[in-house]
Amino acid sequence: MQSFILTCCSTVDLPKEYFAEHNLPYISYHFILDGNEYPDDCGQTIAFDEFYNRIRGGAMPTTSQINASEFAAFFEPFLKEGNDVLHVSMSSGISGTCNSAFNAANELQEKYPDRKIKVIDSLAASAGYGLLVDALVSLRDNGASFEEAYQFAEENKLNLHHWFYSTDLTHFKRGGRISGAAATIGNILNLCPFMNVSNIGSLVVREKIRGKKKVLQHSYKTMEALARDGKNYNGKCFISTADCYEEACQLASLIEENFPNLDGKVQISSIGTVIGSHTGPGTVALFFWGTKRED
Repeated sequence: MQSFILTCCSTVDLPKEYFAEHNLPYISYHFILDGNEYPDDCGQTIAFDEFYNRIRGGAMPTTSQINASEFAAFFEPFLKEGNDVLHVSMSSGISGTCNSAFNAANELQEKYPDRKIKVIDSLAASAGYGLLVDALVSLRDNGASFEEAYQFAEENKLNLHHWFYSTDLTHFKRGGRISGAAATIGNILNLCPFMNVSNIGSLVVREKIRGKKKVLQHSYKTMEALARDGKNYNGKCFISTADCYEEACQLASLIEENFPNLDGKVQISSIGTVIGSHTGPGTVALFFWGTKRED
């Protein structure tokens, strides 16, 4: 029997089957595409290939945060049933939704003083956020207490690495993140921004690498340099991709060939509709446990 309810947001970018299989309730962000609002629900309402094809066709989706009232409505049934709730939120450095979760939890703690409800700012995003949640699922299922799971997350979340690269700058230009001239030059020169999530949970461009093959190799070399125990790394590795599956598979194969002690195969999932609204198609992201993130 579970000692607490573990919850998260849809932006963990895990496969839809994962949530039911691991008894993991999640709350959905929303996005607006071509004038219609949709839930970020693991590709169930709009399939990922359709979503990214519509972006390629010129659509510019926008996203909205989850407000405190939505979180309260999500959390309260668990508390009413006599459960403690541990919620893991996407990084506060990327979305203000984390603050909404904190506000809802504080209000509900007053209403249900005999129950425990805490929010963890994961300082993570996409399947990196998912990798942290996956570790907490394992702890919960192996009998960890509410406090033990909370402490693990707070002590280890900065050991979770996120490294992204984008092979198409068109969506960045449309969204105003880079100028038209920079996008044109970058696409001509085949420049791929190589980014990570910093120690304060914000997305930062670290390098600009020329060529898809080079940036893929650079991703692997980064994992080799920063993974816990180097090439003897024995943890899990997740990759998420924005409609760039072939390159994600190439990176996964390279990692599986060179990290013989991995905990299972590299798990590849799609970047969801909310994070994908900002990255656009052509992004590959790599996640693993390693050295502590420091700016």
